[in-house]
This record gives sequence, C-alpha cells and structure tokens, in this order.
Amino acid sequence: MRKILFTSGIVLAFIGYAFFSISDACSKGLAGALDPFEVAFFGGVFGFLIVPTLRRPQESYSALVLSNHPWLWLLRAAAVFVATAASVEAFMLLPMPEALSLMFLMPFFVTIVSVLFLKEQVTGWAWLSVLLGFVGVMIVLRPGMKALNFGHLCAVLAAMSTAVSVIAYRFAGKEASRLTLFGSSLFGPLVGDGILMAKHFVIPHTVAEWLLLFGYGFLAAAGQLLLMLAASIAPANRVALPQYSQMAWIVAFSYFIFHQPVDVWDGIGILVVTFSGMLNWLRQKIRFEKMIHRGWWWKRKPSPEVIAATPAAVITPPLPETPHD
Repeated sequence: MRKILFTSGIVLAFIGYAFFSISDACSKGLAGALDPFEVAFFGGVFGFLIVPTLRRPQESYSALVLSNHPWLWLLRAAAVFVATAASVEAFMLLPMPEALSLMFLMPFFVTIVSVLFLKEQVTGWAWLSVLLGFVGVMIVLRPGMKALNFGHLCAVLAAMSTAVSVIAYRFAGKEASRLTLFGSSLFGPLVGDGILMAKHFVIPHTVAEWLLLFGYGFLAAAGQLLLMLAASIAPANRVALPQYSQMAWIVAFSYFIFHQPVDVWDGIGILVVTFSGMLNWLRQKIRFEKMIHRGWWWKRKPSPEVIAATPAAVITPPLPETPHD
C-alpha cells in the first residue's frame, strides 16, 4: 500500500513540476506583448479557479483573507507579489535555463535566513550545498566576462522573496487553513501587480495572448494543487527530487520554442546548481530514513522547502495528512 502511495506521489510531483515549467514558458511567450505586472496579475486571477478544490466542506470563502496571524498573511502576500512579478520579468529578459538556475537559489536563501534570524542548527552538508549552489550561479553569471542585466537581478529577487514566503509559512502553516495560506498567495499578486500594471495596462488583443495568460496562471495553481496532493501521500524527500526535472523541461523549451540554446559554461553552471540541490535532497533523505526507523514517518508534515514552489509557483501548504495502512 505504501509503495503504491509513494509511486503515486512521485508521479503527481513530476506532473506538477511539468505544469510549472509550461507556466513559465507561457509567461516568456508574452514577452514584448504585455507588461510583466499585467501577466502576474492575470496569474492571480486564473489561480482563483483552483480555490473550490481547496475549500473544505462548510468552510467560508472569507478564510481567503481572514487569518489568525494577519501580519504573517500580509508578509506572505507581499513576498509572493514580489516573487511572481520578478520571476515573470526574469523569464522575459533571460534565457529560461539561466533564469531558473538563479531561482534555484531559493533553498539556499532559506538556509541562510534560518541560521541568521531563526538561529536554527544547520549541518556541514547544508553549508556545502549552499557553497556549491553559489559556485554554480557564479559560473552561469561569469561576472566581468558576461553582461549582466535587470533580468539577473529579478531572478535573484524572485529566489529571495520566495524564501521569505517559505519562512512565513513556517510560522503560520500549522495553524492557518489551506484556504488562508493560498489566499495570501492570490491576493498578493492581485493587489500589488494590479496597482503597478495600471499605467501600462492594455487589453490582450489575440486569442493566443489570452491562452498564454490562462496557461500561466491556471497551470501554476494546478501545479501547486498536485504538489499538495503529492506531499500528503508520499514522503517529503520523494516529492522534492522531481523538482529538478524542471530544468530538463526548461532547457527543451528554450531550445525548441524560443531558440535560445545553452552554451557550455551555462550548462556546467546549471549542472553544478542542480547537483547542489540534489546534495541537499540527499541530506534530507538520510535524515528522513532515520525518522522512519524511529516510527515518525506518517506523523511528520513535509518541510516547507519541499512544497516550495519553484519560480512561477506560489508556496502553499500540504493537504491534511491521514494515517495509511
């Protein structure tokens, strides 16, 4: 029974991360046609289509905005607003693999914030992962040899703001409902991007533009739903590993759709960043296996880092866990 659940969870995670990648490609496809803030705004609009699937019976839709921790709700909403706007801008300005490799720094920012501000204990393995990730990013950027632009800053900003959202979830995730946490992820882009897009707003003129907007918003939200389902039926470390399948999707989209192939040094840097993330996954896996032997498996909620959405995604909590035979 558990083996079937593991497999189902991994499959759902792979599909969810594929949805994220297609969502990112949709946002890049709108480069030059619509303002990035407008794209991010419509992402929040179409994300509302997922809300009925998150609502528990008898739960009021007012839970989207009513929270026991209003300041954490606002912090999370602001962080998601910055993350969505910055990630859309980064994908529009940079080759997709280059943008995603920078956004993969998110777990490393979480580690640094956890040490500096939350005073958490971090092992040498975790610091090695952080160091490798930084080296990989430096290979991709190659300061002094490669021109840096606003897109690089946006990609790093997206990683940092997503890390803030993860930290906010750590404080509020155990007490807030799924609808409340998801609501902050929707209203942040709606309000923030809605205000900033006002000056340059244009009504999409073609069916293709509307389809790309729908694909960006709906697939990002659907990917989150699938990850939530995956995290509720499979161990956290199993859900984390398929995240790196995103890079394969992104490289393929960049080459075949946007005609932006990866050069040798970018490829090396991407591999180093991916390896650093997998090293962190291996550390989590070893830790998780020790917990299995102690009988803690089904009692532990997945860590926020696992459910962290990738660049275009919004961080959302897992579904409630139930015992399994």
